[in-house]
Amino acid sequence: MTSTDADTETGPQTGTQTTAHQTTAHQGTGSGARSSPFRHAETDRDAAPQFVLPLVVRIEKAAPPARTDALETAARAVLVLLSDERATAPDGEWAQAVRDWQDARIRKVVRRARGAEWRRASGLPGITVTGGAPATATAEDVTGHEGVGGDVASSAAAAEVRVFPPVPLDGWPKELAKLQVSGTDLDDPEPPPAPDPTGPVLWLSPQVEMSAGKAMAQAGHGAQLAWWELDDAARAAWREAGFPLAVRTASAERWDALTASGLPVVRDAGFTEIAPGSCTVVADHPALRRR
Repeated sequence: MTSTDADTETGPQTGTQTTAHQTTAHQGTGSGARSSPFRHAETDRDAAPQFVLPLVVRIEKAAPPARTDALETAARAVLVLLSDERATAPDGEWAQAVRDWQDARIRKVVRRARGAEWRRASGLPGITVTGGAPATATAEDVTGHEGVGGDVASSAAAAEVRVFPPVPLDGWPKELAKLQVSGTDLDDPEPPPAPDPTGPVLWLSPQVEMSAGKAMAQAGHGAQLAWWELDDAARAAWREAGFPLAVRTASAERWDALTASGLPVVRDAGFTEIAPGSCTVVADHPALRRR
């Protein structure tokens, strides 16, 4: 089982910051809490230069996205970046930043933007993922960067999340540094439907309450852990399908079974919102159930 220890800090300027350690090997490249996802040698993640993965969610006052849509879109955004050639190719323009980020603590910060703030953020290199459907369609967005969305991309109420290549902790672009998420939460207008039992599900703990920003970061962690655990064929199939996934809160009975199942688990370090060691997400991918 992959277990990730995550910590979250929330503040008016920092947004929601989630940090995780991977405690099992990534594709056989070592083992233990200090294993690097990319290197065979053991590394001290805390001593390595620290980077953060910025995510910005669009929240317009008149038409905010539904909470579940935002969580699912954030998780897909992480997967889209991890699989993008700019991040995976040896000479990709984002490859070194992604390697450095994953060699250290995989911090994620989710911030909000609207109106002109969103337009300025969209002008930076990154990928916008639109919710409401799997990310099967690609198009050039208005900034000239790749946008990934579904059938409801034109709907103002559909979640929009832009993910950016990792940046140093103290090297945020000014367009993103001033964005906030503190005090913002989202609701579902009606309960989401039951997830497809044959598809990937990121199960949230029924035992903890999280703000929308924190839950988005935790869902991103769960998606990343699932990605790390999959073999190349399963990764390719998931990507070609547009990274379909669901984020749902488990029942108490299901949660007990999930946390004992051997599937990847995100555990929170408890700096904000919830108690230390709390399990927040279980990444339930069909290919991992069969191991």
